[in-house]
Parts: sequence; structure tokens; C-alpha cells
Amino acid sequence: MEGLTIGRVAKRAGVGVETIRFYERKGLLEDPPRRESGYRQYPEEAVARIRFIRRAKDLGFSLREVDELLTLRVDRRTSASEVRRRAEAKIEDIEIKLAELGRMKAALVELTACCEGRGATGECPILEALEGDSRSGAGQQTGRSRK
Repeated sequence: MEGLTIGRVAKRAGVGVETIRFYERKGLLEDPPRRESGYRQYPEEAVARIRFIRRAKDLGFSLREVDELLTLRVDRRTSASEVRRRAEAKIEDIEIKLAELGRMKAALVELTACCEGRGATGECPILEALEGDSRSGAGQQTGRSRK
């Protein structure tokens, strides 16, 4: 069976051609063999692999983590419990990020409640809080501090 062009792979996988090239540069997708004409010839499996990468990224996995998952996928010695452990770790990461986002939202709600939205920006309580000491409410509540 003849291989697929990069354009056809991109269309089937629902990504752009540059995304495929990016995945190749990152080592997530092997460089395909070339035809005599010089055009790359992708195997059908490339479409499934790109879809796997996209789905894992949509679930919050970093490219490094996606690479690890791909390695686990082909390593027959790996148990499903190892994959589950990594998914549970990702859930924990997401919960931490959600808590941080909650703190950020609460700080912004507090700041916007102090602002009437009138007057010069030099007297804006939001801008004043952002410029203020890192020990002030906004910096602490978001978990950020000025350096």
C-alpha cells in the first residue's frame, strides 16, 4: 500500500501540516521514508499516532508526558496500572491548578469589588493593588509575589 502525503495525514488527523512537522522535531513522530521524488510517505499508523497525541494533550498531558505514554503504549512489559498511575497524577496536577485558579479568581473578584470604574487610572484600586507590596492581599491570594 502506498503511503500518505503530509497533507493527507494532516487532514485525516485534523491538524495542520506544521503540527506534524513540530511533532517530528520533538521526536513524537518518526521521520517517514521518502519516495524517489523526495516526497515524504507516511504510514497509515501516523494518523492514529497524531490523534493519540492530540487527545492526550487535550487531557492536559505535556509533550514530555505524551512521549512517555507513547513509550508505555508500545512496551508490552508495561502494565495498565502504570498508565493509571500517570493518569491519577495528572488528575492531581489538574486539581492543584484548579485550586490556584480559584484563588486567582477570588483575588480578582475582591479587587474589582473595590473599583467603581470611574476616575483616572492613577487612582484605580486594581492598578494600585497590582503595584503594591507583595504582602498585600492581591499578591498573596494569587500565590504570586513581586521580585
